[in-house]
Amino acid sequence: MHESALPEPAFKIPQSVLVVIHTPALDVLLIRRAIDAPDGQAFWQSVTGSKDSLQEDWRETAAREALEETGLCADAPGCTLRDWGLENVYDIYPEWLHRYAPGVRRNTERVFSLQVPAAVPVVLSPREHTAWAWWPWREAADRCFSPSNAEAILLLPQFAYS
Repeated sequence: MHESALPEPAFKIPQSVLVVIHTPALDVLLIRRAIDAPDGQAFWQSVTGSKDSLQEDWRETAAREALEETGLCADAPGCTLRDWGLENVYDIYPEWLHRYAPGVRRNTERVFSLQVPAAVPVVLSPREHTAWAWWPWREAADRCFSPSNAEAILLLPQFAYS
């Protein structure tokens, strides 16, 4: 009788997206993570998430994560998903390294925006996020925990209509 091998542990792929969701007036949606930031403060952010497989392209990842985290469909009428062609490479926080394969220490994050027609209510995944709010873009940038997220929001006027 042949015993099947145990499946390999599933590690996060160190390739993720950052999706700045905004209205035509540049009001930005932020969602609050269920877990606070490492320094204990509220962790407000844009939509983020890792690829499900190495074959998943960036655009698919961005659309999937927006839908999973907010219920907003990137293909809905009046919505526009834009790939900014920008990537951030950063060190993964030490408390989250266990999610990645041994030796993985850095993540590559591709930046997108998703314009929606208006500041609409969203549907959160309660295990991941506990609150949401729409803020003017500068105020949203000030509220973000992640420096790369804040920088992306500050670039929004440059990329929103390109």
